[in-house]
Amino acid sequence: MIENQAKFVKYIEENKNELVNTLAEAVGIPSISGDASYRPEVVRMGKWLESQFKDAGAQTSLHDLGKQNLNGQELDLPPVVYAQIGEDPKKKTVLVYGHYDVQPALKSDGWDSEPFKLVEDEKTGRLYGRGSTDDKGPILGWLHVLRAHKALGIELPVNLKFCFEGMEESGSEGLEEFVSKEATGLFTGVDAVCISDNYWLGTSKPCLTHGLRGIAYFKLEIKGPARDLHSGVFGGMVHEPMTDLVKIMSTLVSPDGKILIPGVNDQVAPLTDKERAVYDVMDFSLSDVENAAGSKTTVSENKPDVLMARMRYPSLSLHGIEGAFAEPGSKTVIPARVVGKFSIRLVPDMQPETIVEAVKKHVEQEFEKLHSKNTMSLHPDQPGKPWMADPNHWNYEAAFKATQDIYGVKPDLTREGGSIPITLTFADKLDRNVLLLPMGRSDDGAHSTNEKLDLSNYIKGTELLGSYLYEVANFAP
Repeated sequence: MIENQAKFVKYIEENKNELVNTLAEAVGIPSISGDASYRPEVVRMGKWLESQFKDAGAQTSLHDLGKQNLNGQELDLPPVVYAQIGEDPKKKTVLVYGHYDVQPALKSDGWDSEPFKLVEDEKTGRLYGRGSTDDKGPILGWLHVLRAHKALGIELPVNLKFCFEGMEESGSEGLEEFVSKEATGLFTGVDAVCISDNYWLGTSKPCLTHGLRGIAYFKLEIKGPARDLHSGVFGGMVHEPMTDLVKIMSTLVSPDGKILIPGVNDQVAPLTDKERAVYDVMDFSLSDVENAAGSKTTVSENKPDVLMARMRYPSLSLHGIEGAFAEPGSKTVIPARVVGKFSIRLVPDMQPETIVEAVKKHVEQEFEKLHSKNTMSLHPDQPGKPWMADPNHWNYEAAFKATQDIYGVKPDLTREGGSIPITLTFADKLDRNVLLLPMGRSDDGAHSTNEKLDLSNYIKGTELLGSYLYEVANFAP
């Protein structure tokens, strides 16, 4: 570890309270992008973030993405926060992406504390709060890299550009067009991209991620009566939309996770013996899944099978039914209209357009079998393609070395089960290698109740981000 890198790491170790206090400020802003009533809070979060990076020495700007229609209400999209520090042509330039919006959260959902108030459990070393790990903690890790170097009077080893959005949890609306436009503008001169918006495979060993599954999201609508009906008066007399919907959704996936739609699994790239061996040696156990899920419900007792189910095979999940009665108590209503929501996670070599056609054909055939007088329509969202990067690139070599410097172990090389569609946009539009460098652990509970970030991951993760820049600098421009 070189002298300046060692000074940076020491500074972060000695200023833990500053890191925690800043995260508490960020978590305290309920920047929920999917709820129109919270849009002002998302904008406030973006402006707060921009001011923090400006104070840390970066040149900053906010960029308007236009408007969106959310549940019939026209809203301004949250701005992109852009920041830049360093313009030395002799140095490499790294573009960092993150998002400052979060998922909804209410204490009544099952949280042990107020979700938008950071709570530190000193006994376990955990920092609880919505957005702590997804993605405010990682974003603030980058902020503290700048703060540390400014405080120490040390020049950064690379040029940095930052792109932070406020709509990632709601489809990154408007960002793809922004990246395409700025590929020859703000993002000119970028040598590599780094994203910290994913997690370790388990809870004890860091990893680098070079692949993500894509996603195709569907809304299956069944309409019948002109209004909700009383089941005592109309039950048995009319075709019920909910009955039709449940029947069709039961034909999509089996209880053990097998996708039942013809043609979907045919597109998956074949498994080679060499690839199969990789899953045997990964630092992972079924208990990692069980602890993260809070239950012993894995579909297999075989470690490689469970890993491949997450990383290299598609999955279909049922997410909910809009229009159905979901409040406490009993209500004997026949819904007039229901919408079933489900998604398929896509892997190489699956083509989103072909998958959408296969789903459409399947649900139409299944609905026809019902001989129902209701009407059915399928509404697919814009799908996101899977992504794979070359892990032999110097961008990954730098991250491997930095991880060994900070954690003392060689990280696992993984593919992730989730989707970050903008990753593929950066790779395609900028034609640059993209690295996923996670800060948090698999049991952080992103999108769930009691989301947390371990203090040790926050501190060492910040040290890793800064150390990665020093390793990048070792590769000649």
